[in-house]
Amino acid sequence: MIGGYETGPVVAAAAAALVTVLAGGLLTTTGPWYQSLRRPSWKPPDWAFGPVWTTIFTLMAISAVMAWHADAGTSARTALLAAYGVNLCLNIAWSGIFFRLRRPDWAYLEVIALWLSIVVLIAVTAQASGIAALLLAPYLAWVSVATLLNRAIVQLNGPFGRAVPVRDVGSRV
Repeated sequence: MIGGYETGPVVAAAAAALVTVLAGGLLTTTGPWYQSLRRPSWKPPDWAFGPVWTTIFTLMAISAVMAWHADAGTSARTALLAAYGVNLCLNIAWSGIFFRLRRPDWAYLEVIALWLSIVVLIAVTAQASGIAALLLAPYLAWVSVATLLNRAIVQLNGPFGRAVPVRDVGSRV
């Protein structure tokens, strides 16, 4: 028992959060390409992202455990697992699309899906526990800011995905 809860769900929620953070972190590269992007003046400082995401994932894990224990019904737990699973996959996918594929335009569409998945996650969680659902509000707020930031980056830098001409190996530049 951890904090009055069975150990299994606590460990599972913490592991899911950790895997998501690690996968997203591995896909996130703030190297020369990212640094060359024009970003709006209101963009949060780079150093803020780590603490904010740590707080969000901690709250998500707590929320998941609370909701899991608040409703022991199979259908409720299945809905929770599905909502969290989809959401965490979308969370990871955004980093891959934005940073690895270097497609902020596609990432903007994806972050809208992520935002919608958070709304669904909150709704599903609220059916089990209102307090657990409230713990997800900072996540929705932060992804709302991220959505606006992603949109601004697309507007300031697009279009993306233009073909770069391949030079003849034998030609001189």
